[in-house]
Amino acid sequence: MTRIWPYLLIAGCALAADTKPPAQAARGQAFFLDETNAKHCGTCHSLAKQGNAVGPDISKLARLGPRAILMAIRATRTEYVQNVKLKNGTEFPGMPVAQDANTTQYYDVSVTPPALRKLDRSEIASVGDNSVWKHPPESAGYTPQQLADVIAFIKWASYGDTKGVKVEDVE
Repeated sequence: MTRIWPYLLIAGCALAADTKPPAQAARGQAFFLDETNAKHCGTCHSLAKQGNAVGPDISKLARLGPRAILMAIRATRTEYVQNVKLKNGTEFPGMPVAQDANTTQYYDVSVTPPALRKLDRSEIASVGDNSVWKHPPESAGYTPQQLADVIAFIKWASYGDTKGVKVEDVE
């Protein structure tokens, strides 16, 4: 008889699917996914199969130190978001998703949650550097404790780290 064990493979680290995060990572997970907070991380990012996979894969940051992760969280500008100007005069901050010979798709990050926009290439006047849109955590007023908790969740969900993150490491 073959047994199939419930494992969750997270960035190369097998954790039992019923593994509960340490207390700090659990607080970070709750904050990451808190839908009562309009600027919660899970609006645009997915981690441990939760949230929306609109933004970049933040599990790739997990092996960095807390201050480096904090710098990415607090980034006011990002290379992933572009300013999309349409021929009808409107513009929006967009994250490119896909394109083919006729259409280009962007997530419009000016709305929450980000809206997928499929545009005919003939509708686009220009695409350029984003100088207006800011990564939401920059203006959300997260406390150092909340940031430490979110970073602890990122590290736990990405590779099983249980050490946690000290608040002074993100101040």
